[in-house]
Amino acid sequence: MKYVKKIFLIGAAGLTFFVFSACDDSSSAGGDNGSGGNRGGIPDTVESFMELSDYDCGKSQKCVATYLTEYHDMAVCDGNNGWVIGTLIEKMDCDFSSSSDKSSDSKSNDPAEVTDDSSDSKDNPSSTGTSTKSSNSNSSGNGTKSSNSSASKVESSFSKGEVPKSYAEAKVMPSGTYDCTKYKCVTTEYLNQEFLETGKYGEILDERDGQVYKTAQIGEQIWMAQNLNYADSIKTLSLLERNWCYEYNEEKCAYGGRLYTWAAAIDSIALYDSGNGVDCGRKKTCSLPSKVQGLCPMGWHLPDTTEWNVLIDEVGGTDDAGKALKSQTGWTNNRNGTDAYGFAALPVGSRPTDGFVNAGDYTDFWSSSEIDGYYVYGVNMYYGRPSALMVNRSKVIAVSVRCLKDSE
Repeated sequence: MKYVKKIFLIGAAGLTFFVFSACDDSSSAGGDNGSGGNRGGIPDTVESFMELSDYDCGKSQKCVATYLTEYHDMAVCDGNNGWVIGTLIEKMDCDFSSSSDKSSDSKSNDPAEVTDDSSDSKDNPSSTGTSTKSSNSNSSGNGTKSSNSSASKVESSFSKGEVPKSYAEAKVMPSGTYDCTKYKCVTTEYLNQEFLETGKYGEILDERDGQVYKTAQIGEQIWMAQNLNYADSIKTLSLLERNWCYEYNEEKCAYGGRLYTWAAAIDSIALYDSGNGVDCGRKKTCSLPSKVQGLCPMGWHLPDTTEWNVLIDEVGGTDDAGKALKSQTGWTNNRNGTDAYGFAALPVGSRPTDGFVNAGDYTDFWSSSEIDGYYVYGVNMYYGRPSALMVNRSKVIAVSVRCLKDSE
């Protein structure tokens, strides 16, 4: 297999991405790969992260690279039973020049030439939202520490099937504010139960569809503590055929939110504004504004890389942030996190253009920061490591969205 060498320096430690584009599958890399030793049975191509665990990745295989079909990218052995799938690859002292095509066209036959952020129409049987009744509707408040949440219920002008002509910013309220018999409270079974019991979570109501989400204050930032599950493609045209429940199972949306392409996440049609706004067409860099509300409720936005890095630094830095932010349940082989800050990152997997993959193994979150017309920065957490990494993702795959409250 020949490759056109493309490197995106993403600035993360630990598991990183060294990205190639496949140019010619007619020949096999075989033998040694780069500066590493023999391949040790590692094939030229693997389908998924899970398949990588089937192969030894010791010192003799260091720098051996294999094409990861799931992400249209390369995975590189670090020589210490780990797989490098990001950047900072130069620190590994790997020399890939011997296996690299010298072509200057770094976008030749790029996998992103799928060219569209939409997918097969048959893959989206339902574009409407889902609801669930939380078993934890009587949680106590957050900073106010309400002793009886049922006594602190408040009413909203929102009624089912109706959207206010104008609505105020979605403000953080004490947990338990919204009556889950009237609103669509997202399930809380996977959240930090100690935070629920002691009232450390806040709560917001998304008045567009009546869903209630828990929130967590981490440092100076306030984050949704649950993945976005907004899906009204009539009000928000960008969602049409660009959002999915994992394996089309509505219960999984109620549990872990929806998977969105990047075009949906930034609400590209609204940004375009009939030609008067930002043009995010095929293979085009969007030149987005500094703050992108995207699919988030009013008063909240899709975080950029700077804001993600503030979060990562706040919880201990790249190497340990994944452990601190992962949920306490749900991860493969019980490699759960401590969820020390209430962020509760669930391993919901993703949806490449041809199906759903790796629920239990990892999660990705979109940022609003582009690399180019094909790739966007995102944050990845994987069950096999404690880190949280800034990685590049093709715009055509679908992953999770977490919203960040606008600063006041």
